[in-house]
Amino acid sequence: MTDKTRCAWCTADPFYMHYHDVEWGKPIHDEHALFEQLCLEGQQAGLSWFTVLKKRACYRAHFFQYPIAHIATLSDQEILQKCTDVGLIRHLGKLKAIRDNAIAWQQLKRTEANVSAWLWSFVDHQTQYINQPISVSEHSHKMSKALKKQGFKFVGPTICYAFMQATGMVSSHDQHCWLAQQSLDK
Repeated sequence: MTDKTRCAWCTADPFYMHYHDVEWGKPIHDEHALFEQLCLEGQQAGLSWFTVLKKRACYRAHFFQYPIAHIATLSDQEILQKCTDVGLIRHLGKLKAIRDNAIAWQQLKRTEANVSAWLWSFVDHQTQYINQPISVSEHSHKMSKALKKQGFKFVGPTICYAFMQATGMVSSHDQHCWLAQQSLDK
């Protein structure tokens, strides 16, 4: 696994390399997986993605193993209790945002039967190939504005761009990365 040239952000940690090689940038259309990724990207605000990734299993145990409808019913007290778990980022606002985003997701489903298609519409339903290091785009600004209008939290343009990269809406592997060449070959 270490003999491949990867994106500069990918450290030599085997866990991180596996994430880069197997998950990051692969198109995701499953609504629950998109919801999870959007919420996890929000947890990253002000932190490294690696910090969040190492805690993902704990987030799944507390939140994402459950249907979005269940997450939407969590009380403030239940979320406050979750703040005691060192396996989570113990930021009350970020943890409440997961519940609030579940509520917003359900409300969005009332007008958009397919939230996955709605999210992918910001990139015209196809992966956008970017070969320059940027942290926001016109697409991520539009997505951020639309999500905020729907009541989502921790969805600024930088978080939306990271979400788009992680879910394959944007492919932005470094030019020297072995996966960039695979993208070009398609």
